[in-house]
Amino acid sequence: MFKTLKNDLPASIVVFFVALPLCLGIALASGAPLFSGLIAGIIGGIVVGAISGSKIGVSGPAAGLAAIVLTAIGTLGGYENFLVAVVLGGLIQFIFGLLKAGIIGYYFPSSVIKGMLTGIGIIIILKQIPHFFGYDAEPEGADSFIEASGENTFSALLQIVDNVTIGSMVIGIIALAILLLWDKVLSKKAKIFQLIQGPLVAVVVGVIFYVITKSNETLGIEQSHLVSVPIPEDAASFLAQFSMPNFAAISNPEVWVVAFTIALVASLETLLCVEATDKLDPHKNVTPTNRELLAQGTGNFISGMIGGLPITQVIVRSSANIQSGARSKMSAIIHGFFLLISVIIIPKILNMIPLSVLAAILFIVGYKLAKPELFKKMYNLGWKQFVPFIVTILGIVFTDLLKGIGMGLAVGIFVILIKSFQNSHFLHKEGEDVDDGKIKMTLAEEVTFFNKGAILKELDNLPVNSSLELDVRKTKYLDNDIIEILDDFAFKAKERNINIKLISERGIVENPESFIEFFKLEKKS
Repeated sequence: MFKTLKNDLPASIVVFFVALPLCLGIALASGAPLFSGLIAGIIGGIVVGAISGSKIGVSGPAAGLAAIVLTAIGTLGGYENFLVAVVLGGLIQFIFGLLKAGIIGYYFPSSVIKGMLTGIGIIIILKQIPHFFGYDAEPEGADSFIEASGENTFSALLQIVDNVTIGSMVIGIIALAILLLWDKVLSKKAKIFQLIQGPLVAVVVGVIFYVITKSNETLGIEQSHLVSVPIPEDAASFLAQFSMPNFAAISNPEVWVVAFTIALVASLETLLCVEATDKLDPHKNVTPTNRELLAQGTGNFISGMIGGLPITQVIVRSSANIQSGARSKMSAIIHGFFLLISVIIIPKILNMIPLSVLAAILFIVGYKLAKPELFKKMYNLGWKQFVPFIVTILGIVFTDLLKGIGMGLAVGIFVILIKSFQNSHFLHKEGEDVDDGKIKMTLAEEVTFFNKGAILKELDNLPVNSSLELDVRKTKYLDNDIIEILDDFAFKAKERNINIKLISERGIVENPESFIEFFKLEKKS
């Protein structure tokens, strides 16, 4: 892990600046103490990051749980009672991991996962536009269509005109210009610009701008438009921000209902994020999902014990981590330490960062998740991929993350049922000669995303220095998800010295460079 520190350290700084306002904003939206969001971010980075098998995933408090937390604090009679549910939820998640429930993550179609990433990218941009112009009625991290202020995502945009903060807008534009210049020009000129990340420069410029202009009537930025980290007066007041669960409430049946709800929702969000981040990862690492549930369960147990919010793996932080070039889990761990050290040593400096600067950083993250060319790519894959993709996006934008994914999954299953009605599908593996390492795998007539888990397991279990003969002559329908798995395997096979022989109606191909391009040409022929 330390070998990649030159990549992980700059990435951790970017993730830190993305995570800081989200931790605070999600705590505010949850009706919880602001410090509880920071606790969850610190535990998510250091503890979950250390235990998790993900090299690029980053965990912390999640917006998807904000509504559950807000309601639960009221119904359970206080935050200390709610913390009992968080502790129990962590234990339940740990049991999920022991029961190997992580396999559920493999049964979400690629089109829905890509729709989730794109939908989140669009939501990030839409939700950050008001902050960019200095209209901060809604806390950072909110992702629901209906906002706490009574507005919705689009009506809030109309309110910007009458609520522009000139100073916030000016430094937001300057920060965005710095980020674009860094990303498009400077990072390609010299290594120093890759080591010192654009977001760090933008934040430093934002703090300097605030200090210089705070007495200016036009450009001065009020505290309500800046980051707001709790500032303890001394060590005792710092420690007083931690809360202990009231275990006297453990006999309350409602506490157990909330605990199971947190465990289920947090596990689902984590598994979806794991699937999504693995797809974004340019190095094609595969995260062990059962280990991830064990890590998340441990993190939630500790977070609940010291007063933190529930934790999940979070796509916004994870995608920022990937985009910044992280190579190992050290990035997530270091960002956790940055959160811890900063809230102890430099909270006053953090409270000089304009929210509009952080909005500019999130604009870049959102755009890279929702690039326009992805829509064209999904459309060209056909309606079976495009319809679930679009439904997922619209569901996320106009409801929330889980409902949007549920809508996309329902449509994806309907599409599969149509195909399954026409042809049954199964995976059949033939003959394995242990002595010479030759393995033959024959795919069925119909292979869909339901077969992802089985095929991925078979490919991952292939021994080093072996030979795989893949026969697709009888295959009439091969889901895009399976093609992507095969394409990723071709990348990893070179590292493991596995020889691939692909047999199709077009003939035999030795070690194909790209399964995606091969099957695209096969469809045309």
